[in-house]
Amino acid sequence: MSFFAILFALLIEQARPLARSNAVHAGLRAWTVSVRRNFDAGQSYHGWVAWGLAVLAPALLALGVHLLLTWLVGWPLALVWNVAVLYVTLGFRQFSHHFTRIRDALEGADEFTAREELAQWQQVDTTEVPRSQVVRHVIEYSVLAAHRHVFGVLFWYSALAALGLGPMGAVLYRSAEFVSRYWSRQGFMGAQPVSERLQSAARQAWMWIDWLPARLTALSFAVVGSFEEAIDGWRFHAQRFPNDNDGVLLAATAGAINVRLGGEALKAREDASLMPGFDGEADFDDSDSTPGRLPELSHLRSVVGLVWRSVVVWLLLLALLTLARLLG
Repeated sequence: MSFFAILFALLIEQARPLARSNAVHAGLRAWTVSVRRNFDAGQSYHGWVAWGLAVLAPALLALGVHLLLTWLVGWPLALVWNVAVLYVTLGFRQFSHHFTRIRDALEGADEFTAREELAQWQQVDTTEVPRSQVVRHVIEYSVLAAHRHVFGVLFWYSALAALGLGPMGAVLYRSAEFVSRYWSRQGFMGAQPVSERLQSAARQAWMWIDWLPARLTALSFAVVGSFEEAIDGWRFHAQRFPNDNDGVLLAATAGAINVRLGGEALKAREDASLMPGFDGEADFDDSDSTPGRLPELSHLRSVVGLVWRSVVVWLLLLALLTLARLLG
Protein backbone atom coordinates (compact mmCIF):
# COMPACT_ATOMS: atom_id res chain seq x y z
CA MET A 1 0.00 0.00 0.00
CA SER A 2 2.78 2.45 0.90
CA PHE A 3 4.40 2.50 -2.55
CA PHE A 4 1.12 3.13 -4.38
CA ALA A 5 0.06 5.76 -1.83
CA ILE A 6 3.32 7.64 -2.38
CA LEU A 7 3.08 7.34 -6.16
CA PHE A 8 -0.54 8.55 -6.28
CA ALA A 9 0.17 11.42 -3.88
CA LEU A 10 3.13 12.63 -5.95
CA LEU A 11 1.14 12.46 -9.18
CA ILE A 12 -1.84 14.31 -7.71
CA GLU A 13 0.43 16.93 -6.17
CA GLN A 14 2.12 17.56 -9.50
CA ALA A 15 -1.24 17.93 -11.26
CA ARG A 16 -2.97 19.96 -8.55
CA PRO A 17 -0.60 21.54 -6.03
CA LEU A 18 -1.76 22.15 -2.50
CA ALA A 19 -2.67 25.78 -1.97
CA ARG A 20 -0.44 27.71 0.43
CA SER A 21 -3.46 28.86 2.45
CA ASN A 22 -5.17 25.56 3.16
CA ALA A 23 -7.29 24.40 6.07
CA VAL A 24 -4.92 21.60 7.14
CA HIS A 25 -1.85 23.80 7.57
CA ALA A 26 -3.93 26.54 9.16
CA GLY A 27 -5.36 24.03 11.60
CA LEU A 28 -1.91 22.71 12.53
CA ARG A 29 -0.69 26.26 13.09
CA ALA A 30 -3.66 27.05 15.32
CA TRP A 31 -3.12 23.80 17.24
CA THR A 32 0.55 24.57 17.95
CA VAL A 33 -0.33 28.10 19.09
CA SER A 34 -3.00 26.73 21.44
CA VAL A 35 -0.69 24.08 22.87
CA ARG A 36 2.10 26.57 23.47
CA ARG A 37 -0.25 29.06 25.12
CA ASN A 38 -1.67 26.46 27.52
CA PHE A 39 1.34 24.26 28.33
CA ASP A 40 4.48 26.37 27.95
CA ALA A 41 5.20 27.23 31.60
CA GLY A 42 8.96 27.62 31.24
CA GLN A 43 10.14 24.35 32.80
CA SER A 44 11.97 21.62 30.89
CA TYR A 45 9.25 19.01 31.32
CA HIS A 46 6.61 21.55 30.28
CA GLY A 47 8.51 21.98 27.01
CA TRP A 48 8.47 18.26 26.33
CA VAL A 49 4.79 17.95 27.25
CA ALA A 50 3.91 20.79 24.87
CA TRP A 51 6.04 19.28 22.11
CA GLY A 52 4.44 15.86 22.62
CA LEU A 53 0.94 17.28 22.36
CA ALA A 54 1.75 19.47 19.35
CA VAL A 55 3.47 16.69 17.38
CA LEU A 56 2.25 13.32 18.64
CA ALA A 57 -1.45 14.17 18.85
CA PRO A 58 -1.83 14.87 15.07
CA ALA A 59 0.31 11.81 14.28
CA LEU A 60 -1.81 9.56 16.49
CA LEU A 61 -4.98 11.03 14.98
CA ALA A 62 -3.76 10.15 11.49
CA LEU A 63 -2.93 6.64 12.69
CA GLY A 64 -6.29 6.23 14.40
CA VAL A 65 -8.23 7.16 11.27
CA HIS A 66 -6.08 4.75 9.23
CA LEU A 67 -6.69 1.84 11.61
CA LEU A 68 -10.41 2.62 11.88
CA LEU A 69 -10.87 2.70 8.10
CA THR A 70 -8.89 -0.52 7.70
CA TRP A 71 -11.01 -2.26 10.33
CA LEU A 72 -14.42 -0.96 9.28
CA VAL A 73 -14.13 -0.73 5.49
CA GLY A 74 -10.89 -2.35 4.36
CA TRP A 75 -7.65 -1.39 2.70
CA PRO A 76 -9.07 0.53 -0.34
CA LEU A 77 -10.46 3.36 1.77
CA ALA A 78 -7.40 3.23 4.02
CA LEU A 79 -5.30 3.72 0.89
CA VAL A 80 -7.33 6.81 0.02
CA TRP A 81 -6.67 8.18 3.51
CA ASN A 82 -2.94 7.50 3.13
CA VAL A 83 -2.90 9.35 -0.18
CA ALA A 84 -4.75 12.29 1.38
CA VAL A 85 -2.27 12.50 4.27
CA LEU A 86 0.71 12.28 1.93
CA TYR A 87 -0.82 14.91 -0.33
CA VAL A 88 -0.65 17.51 2.47
CA THR A 89 2.75 16.41 3.82
CA LEU A 90 4.71 15.33 0.73
CA GLY A 91 5.55 17.09 -2.50
CA PHE A 92 7.76 19.43 -4.49
CA ARG A 93 5.06 21.89 -5.42
CA GLN A 94 4.78 23.14 -1.83
CA PHE A 95 8.06 25.04 -2.32
CA SER A 96 9.20 24.66 -5.94
CA HIS A 97 7.36 27.81 -7.12
CA HIS A 98 9.90 29.88 -5.17
CA PHE A 99 12.78 28.09 -6.87
CA THR A 100 11.22 28.47 -10.31
CA ARG A 101 10.57 32.20 -9.94
CA ILE A 102 14.10 32.91 -8.74
CA ARG A 103 15.66 30.78 -11.48
CA ASP A 104 13.54 32.46 -14.17
CA ALA A 105 14.51 35.89 -12.84
CA LEU A 106 18.21 35.03 -12.86
CA GLU A 107 17.98 33.60 -16.37
CA GLY A 108 16.40 36.89 -17.46
CA ALA A 109 19.19 38.86 -15.73
CA ASP A 110 16.61 40.35 -13.35
CA GLU A 111 18.65 40.16 -10.17
CA PHE A 112 16.39 42.59 -8.31
CA THR A 113 13.37 40.29 -8.71
CA ALA A 114 15.48 37.28 -7.78
CA ARG A 115 16.55 38.96 -4.53
CA GLU A 116 12.98 39.99 -3.78
CA GLU A 117 11.70 36.44 -4.30
CA LEU A 118 14.46 35.02 -2.09
CA ALA A 119 13.69 37.58 0.61
CA GLN A 120 9.97 36.72 0.54
CA TRP A 121 10.69 32.99 0.61
CA GLN A 122 13.07 32.95 3.58
CA GLN A 123 12.25 36.28 5.26
CA VAL A 124 15.85 37.51 5.07
CA ASP A 125 17.45 40.74 3.91
CA THR A 126 18.93 40.22 0.43
CA THR A 127 19.50 43.86 -0.56
CA GLU A 128 23.29 43.63 -0.77
CA VAL A 129 23.58 39.97 -1.76
CA PRO A 130 25.59 39.49 -4.99
CA ARG A 131 24.36 37.25 -7.79
CA SER A 132 26.58 34.27 -6.93
CA GLN A 133 25.39 34.35 -3.33
CA VAL A 134 21.76 34.46 -4.45
CA VAL A 135 22.41 31.28 -6.43
CA ARG A 136 24.15 29.73 -3.44
CA HIS A 137 21.27 30.48 -1.10
CA VAL A 138 18.72 29.19 -3.61
CA ILE A 139 20.64 25.92 -3.85
CA GLU A 140 20.90 25.58 -0.07
CA TYR A 141 17.29 26.40 0.71
CA SER A 142 15.98 24.29 -2.18
CA VAL A 143 17.97 21.22 -1.14
CA LEU A 144 16.81 21.56 2.47
CA ALA A 145 13.21 22.07 1.34
CA ALA A 146 13.37 19.04 -0.95
CA HIS A 147 14.66 16.95 1.93
CA ARG A 148 12.02 18.11 4.38
CA HIS A 149 9.08 17.99 1.98
CA VAL A 150 10.02 14.82 0.12
CA PHE A 151 12.82 12.55 1.29
CA GLY A 152 12.30 12.88 5.03
CA VAL A 153 8.58 12.28 4.65
CA LEU A 154 9.26 9.29 2.39
CA PHE A 155 11.55 7.73 4.99
CA TRP A 156 9.31 8.10 8.00
CA TYR A 157 6.14 7.18 6.15
CA SER A 158 7.69 4.05 4.64
CA ALA A 159 9.41 3.00 7.88
CA LEU A 160 6.27 3.20 10.00
CA ALA A 161 4.01 1.86 7.23
CA ALA A 162 6.17 -1.28 7.25
CA LEU A 163 5.19 -1.68 10.91
CA GLY A 164 1.51 -1.22 10.11
CA LEU A 165 1.39 2.34 11.44
CA GLY A 166 0.24 3.90 8.19
CA PRO A 167 0.56 7.67 7.73
CA MET A 168 1.70 8.33 11.29
CA GLY A 169 5.31 8.73 10.16
CA ALA A 170 4.56 11.41 7.59
CA VAL A 171 2.56 13.52 10.05
CA LEU A 172 5.14 13.00 12.80
CA TYR A 173 8.00 14.19 10.60
CA ARG A 174 6.29 17.24 9.14
CA SER A 175 4.80 18.29 12.48
CA ALA A 176 8.18 18.01 14.22
CA GLU A 177 9.81 20.10 11.49
CA PHE A 178 7.04 22.70 11.64
CA VAL A 179 7.04 23.24 15.41
CA SER A 180 10.84 23.46 15.51
CA ARG A 181 10.85 26.14 12.83
CA TYR A 182 7.70 27.95 13.93
CA TRP A 183 8.50 28.17 17.64
CA SER A 184 12.06 29.30 16.88
CA ARG A 185 10.86 32.07 14.58
CA GLN A 186 8.09 33.25 16.86
CA GLY A 187 10.03 35.00 19.60
CA PHE A 188 6.73 36.43 20.78
CA MET A 189 3.34 34.91 20.19
CA GLY A 190 0.62 37.10 21.59
CA ALA A 191 1.61 38.65 24.92
CA GLN A 192 3.77 35.77 26.17
CA PRO A 193 7.19 34.84 24.72
CA VAL A 194 8.04 31.30 23.67
CA SER A 195 10.22 29.92 26.45
CA GLU A 196 13.77 28.83 25.74
CA ARG A 197 12.97 25.39 27.23
CA LEU A 198 10.21 24.85 24.70
CA GLN A 199 12.39 25.99 21.80
CA SER A 200 15.22 23.75 23.02
CA ALA A 201 12.92 20.72 23.29
CA ALA A 202 11.60 21.30 19.76
CA ARG A 203 15.14 21.68 18.35
CA GLN A 204 16.44 18.57 20.11
CA ALA A 205 13.48 16.44 19.05
CA TRP A 206 13.81 17.63 15.46
CA MET A 207 17.53 16.82 15.45
CA TRP A 208 16.83 13.26 16.60
CA ILE A 209 13.94 12.70 14.20
CA ASP A 210 15.84 14.08 11.20
CA TRP A 211 19.22 12.46 11.98
CA LEU A 212 18.80 9.28 9.92
CA PRO A 213 16.65 10.75 7.08
CA ALA A 214 19.20 13.53 6.51
CA ARG A 215 22.00 11.03 6.14
CA LEU A 216 20.00 8.79 3.84
CA THR A 217 19.21 11.79 1.65
CA ALA A 218 22.91 12.73 1.64
CA LEU A 219 23.76 9.16 0.66
CA SER A 220 21.25 9.18 -2.19
CA PHE A 221 22.73 12.46 -3.47
CA ALA A 222 26.17 10.87 -3.37
CA VAL A 223 24.95 7.81 -5.28
CA VAL A 224 23.40 9.83 -8.12
CA GLY A 225 26.09 12.55 -8.10
CA SER A 226 29.85 12.58 -7.65
CA PHE A 227 30.11 9.87 -5.00
CA GLU A 228 33.67 10.27 -3.73
CA GLU A 229 33.53 14.06 -3.41
CA ALA A 230 30.10 13.92 -1.73
CA ILE A 231 31.28 11.36 0.85
CA ASP A 232 34.47 13.35 1.51
CA GLY A 233 32.47 16.53 2.13
CA TRP A 234 30.02 14.66 4.34
CA ARG A 235 32.81 13.06 6.40
CA PHE A 236 34.73 16.31 6.82
CA HIS A 237 31.71 18.24 8.04
CA ALA A 238 30.45 15.44 10.30
CA GLN A 239 33.80 15.32 12.10
CA ARG A 240 33.43 18.95 13.12
CA PHE A 241 29.67 19.12 13.71
CA PRO A 242 28.34 15.57 14.27
CA ASN A 243 24.76 16.65 15.08
CA ASP A 244 24.33 19.22 12.30
CA ASN A 245 21.90 17.38 10.03
CA ASP A 246 21.44 20.23 7.56
CA GLY A 247 25.19 20.76 7.29
CA VAL A 248 25.83 17.11 6.49
CA LEU A 249 23.19 17.23 3.78
CA LEU A 250 24.56 20.40 2.19
CA ALA A 251 28.16 19.20 2.43
CA ALA A 252 27.19 16.06 0.51
CA THR A 253 25.26 18.16 -2.02
CA ALA A 254 28.26 20.43 -2.55
CA GLY A 255 30.48 17.47 -3.31
CA ALA A 256 27.89 15.76 -5.49
CA ILE A 257 27.65 18.69 -7.93
CA ASN A 258 31.01 20.40 -7.24
CA VAL A 259 29.69 23.70 -5.93
CA ARG A 260 30.86 25.85 -3.04
CA LEU A 261 28.18 26.06 -0.38
CA GLY A 262 28.25 27.64 3.04
CA GLY A 263 26.16 29.90 5.21
CA GLU A 264 23.62 29.08 7.85
CA ALA A 265 23.32 25.35 7.44
CA LEU A 266 27.08 24.75 7.64
CA LYS A 267 27.32 26.25 11.11
CA ALA A 268 26.84 24.21 14.25
CA ARG A 269 23.28 24.68 15.45
CA GLU A 270 24.41 24.62 19.08
CA ASP A 271 26.59 27.68 18.52
CA ALA A 272 24.13 29.52 16.29
CA SER A 273 21.21 29.10 18.66
CA LEU A 274 23.09 31.08 21.30
CA MET A 275 23.32 34.16 19.10
CA PRO A 276 20.94 37.01 20.03
CA GLY A 277 17.97 37.08 17.69
CA PHE A 278 18.77 33.72 16.13
CA ASP A 279 15.69 32.43 14.31
CA GLY A 280 16.96 29.28 12.63
CA GLU A 281 17.49 30.94 9.27
CA ALA A 282 20.31 33.36 10.05
CA ASP A 283 22.84 34.20 7.38
CA PHE A 284 26.53 33.70 8.11
CA ASP A 285 29.79 34.36 6.34
CA ASP A 286 31.71 31.89 4.19
CA SER A 287 34.26 30.82 6.78
CA ASP A 288 32.92 27.28 6.66
CA SER A 289 32.25 27.07 2.94
CA THR A 290 32.85 23.76 1.21
CA PRO A 291 35.37 23.28 -1.60
CA GLY A 292 34.08 23.56 -5.16
CA ARG A 293 33.25 26.02 -7.90
CA LEU A 294 31.56 29.30 -7.18
CA PRO A 295 27.78 28.94 -7.54
CA GLU A 296 26.58 29.57 -11.09
CA LEU A 297 23.22 29.45 -12.79
CA SER A 298 24.07 26.06 -14.29
CA HIS A 299 24.25 24.63 -10.77
CA LEU A 300 20.51 25.21 -10.37
CA ARG A 301 19.88 22.76 -13.22
CA SER A 302 22.34 20.36 -11.59
CA VAL A 303 20.39 20.52 -8.34
CA VAL A 304 17.11 19.78 -10.10
CA GLY A 305 18.67 16.75 -11.79
CA LEU A 306 20.23 15.58 -8.53
CA VAL A 307 16.94 15.73 -6.65
CA TRP A 308 14.86 14.04 -9.34
CA ARG A 309 17.39 11.24 -9.83
CA SER A 310 17.30 10.67 -6.09
CA VAL A 311 13.50 10.51 -6.15
CA VAL A 312 13.68 7.86 -8.87
CA VAL A 313 16.16 5.85 -6.80
CA TRP A 314 13.92 6.02 -3.72
CA LEU A 315 10.82 5.02 -5.69
CA LEU A 316 12.64 2.15 -7.37
CA LEU A 317 13.84 0.90 -4.00
CA LEU A 318 10.32 1.12 -2.56
CA ALA A 319 8.92 -0.65 -5.62
CA LEU A 320 11.42 -3.48 -5.26
CA LEU A 321 10.67 -3.84 -1.57
CA THR A 322 6.94 -3.86 -2.31
CA LEU A 323 7.39 -6.49 -5.02
CA ALA A 324 9.53 -8.64 -2.74
CA ARG A 325 6.90 -8.43 -0.02
CA LEU A 326 4.11 -9.38 -2.43
CA LEU A 327 6.06 -12.32 -3.83
CA GLY A 328 7.22 -13.40 -0.39
